[in-house]
Amino acid sequence: QLQASGGGLVQAGGSLRLSCAASGSFYSVNTMGWYRQAPGKQRELVATITRQYVPVYAESVKGRFTISRDNTKNTVYLQMNSLKPEDTAIYYCKSFILRGTIDSYWGQGTQVTVSS
Repeated sequence: QLQASGGGLVQAGGSLRLSCAASGSFYSVNTMGWYRQAPGKQRELVATITRQYVPVYAESVKGRFTISRDNTKNTVYLQMNSLKPEDTAIYYCKSFILRGTIDSYWGQGTQVTVSS
């Protein structure tokens, strides 16, 4: 019920934009975010954004990545600029969705590969 898209292969210094849309029956989508997992490493937070549009960024992406959302579309975006080879990872979206209770959901990953 979280559909991510927008990954791909890009050269260092390039840009990509990821999208993740929540679908199904629910009252609201609360905090949405992006995480990533590189080979051999643990999954780590990239950025999150509250329903009130308050963002939080990992230090490693500050100034290069921008998270945004469209509450009318229940969609979160991640604009990634000045990409570096170390940004290569599978990117996962995560959302807290209110149905009867608030639960977290993960989208399928989307591969981002940055070549040097």
